[in-house]
Amino acid sequence: MRRITWVLAIIMSVALVLAGCGKKDAASVVKDLNNVSDKLESKQGAYQGSGTMTLYTGEQPQEYKVEVWYKNPSYYRISLSNVQKDVTQIVLRNDEGVFVLTPSLGKSFRFQSDWPDNQGQVYLYQTLLRGIVSDNNRQFVEDGDNYVFEVAANYQSSALVRQKIWLAKKTYEPKQVQVSDSEAKVVVNVKFDSFKFDPEFTKDSFDMQKNMATGSAAESTLAEVDENGNPVAAPENARQEDQTAAAEPGDFGIIEPGYIPAGVQLKDSNKLEDSKDHSVLLRYDGTYQYTIIESRPLDRAVSLAPATLVDLGFTAGALTGDEQKTLTWMSDGVQYRITSANLPVSEMMQIAASMEEQSGK
Repeated sequence: MRRITWVLAIIMSVALVLAGCGKKDAASVVKDLNNVSDKLESKQGAYQGSGTMTLYTGEQPQEYKVEVWYKNPSYYRISLSNVQKDVTQIVLRNDEGVFVLTPSLGKSFRFQSDWPDNQGQVYLYQTLLRGIVSDNNRQFVEDGDNYVFEVAANYQSSALVRQKIWLAKKTYEPKQVQVSDSEAKVVVNVKFDSFKFDPEFTKDSFDMQKNMATGSAAESTLAEVDENGNPVAAPENARQEDQTAAAEPGDFGIIEPGYIPAGVQLKDSNKLEDSKDHSVLLRYDGTYQYTIIESRPLDRAVSLAPATLVDLGFTAGALTGDEQKTLTWMSDGVQYRITSANLPVSEMMQIAASMEEQSGK
């Protein structure tokens, strides 16, 4: 009897050892992720991914197709396509700077920026790795073929507090990301349907003109704006050439944000007479004072002064100015500029997000 008991004990011990073989804890996975991060920083570092991003920031979810390309040392191409509006914007970084492109409209912003260094984007793999590695209070579980980390969210919007990240066990490819607010409500959900390390890119993959040519109806030029995001007047002959080449933009009405900060109200709104780009001015007063200028500029590309790229979720905006700040972005052919001396950037971002699903009145 003792012999049988002893044999059973050995069998159970061996079974437990075998069951534990190959199973990793959070520390060993984090160590592997550090190695993956080091490889991305090497000369051959590159990846390509695609998926669907859903934003739950308004009354109705907004869905976007996302495509991400990265090549060491600092080449990025992020394509965001609005499923409902069939509009694609591209955030591009190359040796010439950072660009936000709308190829179908022949529009582009260019500005000097260190994006995405020290700025988190939920669809960038490096951002996810940094979030996992840097959070010593990370939570870790296994979910089928995936490892799941829950860590602090480190994004520009203070409304984003926590995030859950699913990584494939075998390859550490990202599978899904959910970012939630302080009430544990999911605000951003990204599902990757493909992801590949070490893809082959051509020399034109990160070229601005080549990316603009993917859907541009008109040849693009570069114009200048001042440090507050206001267009600088082009020479008279250049304006005449542009106006001849470009079609007259359509009237879009007045687009009001769905969100207004507490203690603020709309003071007035006016269409600017005789403006060829159908400019609209909205003024707000109260706890914060700010203006919103909306316009549909002619088919000219616009170059910005040194700026900070702001991730608005549905597109990228450019933040300029010091004491008086201006957030500029494009959506569906309309250019928006929020300008204020006391409105926090987080409030600007929330206002911008609330305008994405609004239509002109």
